[in-house]
Amino acid sequence: MSVEGDLFTDRELETKRLQLNFENGVNSILISPRRMGKTSLVKKVKGLVESPSLKVVYMDIYKCRTEYEFYEKFASAVIQATSTKMERMAENAKEFLMGVSPKIVFSPEPTTEFSLSLGLNPRANNAEEILDLPEKIARKRGIQIVVCIDEFQQIGEMPDSLTIQKTIRSVWQHHQHTSYCLFGSKQHLMSKLFYSRKLPFYQFGDMFFLRKIPTDKWIPFIISRFEVAGRKISVPLAEKICTTVENYSAYVQQLAWNVLIATETEATEQTFIEGLEATLAQVAPLFVEQTANLSSYQLNLIRAICSGYHTDFGKQEVTSRFALGTRSNLPKLKKALIDREFIDETESGLFLSDPLFVIWFNKNMM
Repeated sequence: MSVEGDLFTDRELETKRLQLNFENGVNSILISPRRMGKTSLVKKVKGLVESPSLKVVYMDIYKCRTEYEFYEKFASAVIQATSTKMERMAENAKEFLMGVSPKIVFSPEPTTEFSLSLGLNPRANNAEEILDLPEKIARKRGIQIVVCIDEFQQIGEMPDSLTIQKTIRSVWQHHQHTSYCLFGSKQHLMSKLFYSRKLPFYQFGDMFFLRKIPTDKWIPFIISRFEVAGRKISVPLAEKICTTVENYSAYVQQLAWNVLIATETEATEQTFIEGLEATLAQVAPLFVEQTANLSSYQLNLIRAICSGYHTDFGKQEVTSRFALGTRSNLPKLKKALIDREFIDETESGLFLSDPLFVIWFNKNMM
């Protein structure tokens, strides 16, 4: 979920830095935990810089599972964003890509009017040709292009991923009129792609790590949003909204909104409780789905963390109390939960990644 306009708060330094990167053709890499506002930040900057001489392409590749699904999404998004009229899209596709049969597909979804289908495939379309598309358009039109790719970690999950990464890097590193902003919601996978010296995207661009927005920045924002709605909230309650969800941007917005809905004139402890219950009800279906396929051992390791254990899981008192199995089983349990982004590993030990999941799990699974 991204927010825009008056709902976007803080991030002044990150906004300025990313805007300068967009305007000066510098590649950008955004890495942070989920729900920290990466998509909102990119869309904010997109709105600030777009002009006839600078086009910003945004795409989400979360549903792309193969190399050519990505290329189809990539080429279609570039053509759509750089075409001034719908009827010009097919012509532009044929001008810059060989052997395509473009089709305009009207969408039944209210948020999307139409999409462009190109029907790319390995036999007819060379990967390098597709990846060079924005640079060709930029040179031909005399413009600069920024390509923003959300959920970029999907590239690392595709079959023969290393070959795909090498192919993409080999083309994009030579672009002079096109720059890239790459970001995603799976922090450990994004970090692996861009921090590993052995992988092609190492040092590909300016690295951002989005931190949590401080509570002292959130409090006046929350109070102001209540005032706009003709309601009041105290500083302590606004602070409680932040601390309850550990300042995770999306959750602060969601919880504050639900408290506001529950409030008639001024927020109280009761309306805070009602807002929190509403928020938990909204995320519960996702948490139920996520935990459905966890093993008993994995669930028990989560229970141990919820109970305050963050290290020394191999101790007899911990393994027996929470039925974690043998000591040799612990590394496998830990890796599985890190890979599925249930837990993070820090210098202080293992911690659950999602603050609302902690509240939900304690309430429903302990």
